[in-house]
Amino acid sequence: MRVEDWGNISGELLVIGGLYSNLRAFQSFLQIANGASVLCTGDIVAYGAEAAETVAAFRASHIRSIAGNVEVQLAANALDCGCGFDEGTLCDRLSAAWYAHANARIGEEDRQWMVSLPDLATFTFHGRKGVAIHGGVTDVARFLFPTSPESAFEEELAALNTSLGPVDLVLAGHSGVAFHRRIGATDWINAGALGMPPHDGRAETRYARLTPTGVIFERLAYPASEAAAAMQAAGLSQGYDKALLSGYWPSEDVLPPEMRRYSSAKG
Repeated sequence: MRVEDWGNISGELLVIGGLYSNLRAFQSFLQIANGASVLCTGDIVAYGAEAAETVAAFRASHIRSIAGNVEVQLAANALDCGCGFDEGTLCDRLSAAWYAHANARIGEEDRQWMVSLPDLATFTFHGRKGVAIHGGVTDVARFLFPTSPESAFEEELAALNTSLGPVDLVLAGHSGVAFHRRIGATDWINAGALGMPPHDGRAETRYARLTPTGVIFERLAYPASEAAAAMQAAGLSQGYDKALLSGYWPSEDVLPPEMRRYSSAKG
């Protein structure tokens, strides 16, 4: 496991994750960021149409990032996204199309850049020891949601403590849902996804703004219709294109039952 030290961060910190090949969302975010300190929790590439263009824009921005599971897989020239979807679920089947699209467009030089991305990154934020991870330490593609049992977070923190010592702040990604959980003395913050709505019926996506006193989850409005049109033009019309506009994911397979829209109807 490769760990990189990102040093001391002062002032406010913007945290993004899950760009998901959504170039329009990332461009809109850059206009807001306006020179602020920014960290990324990975998955620069995923569902959207413009994988190579998003990577190019991200690299030009010089924003620091760890590797998401998609970057790990692309760097290894793997044939699937390694997202952790259960085999045979709709999420698993839908991933075949967008990953093949991205895999065909990411060049060797970008793959070598992905190889260079750390698995974890440590930093200090206003005297607090922080670490950026993707899904989990035990599994880069582990899904942790706002309603996940505390024991799941404790397991990840124990793994972090073993390798890095106690941490005060964890910045995570992968699940696509922004949330803040207090686990013992540690704040676990997921910034959500910049490139896909968090299954809440609104087209705006999410990022996090950290201040010395807390965290604010911000909404990002961007030209979602353009991003959806780009997906459709690329043949990526299996459902995530519609999700950009409706705010609802094409499948709830990956979500805990209590977070599904139709959980009560399904019993």
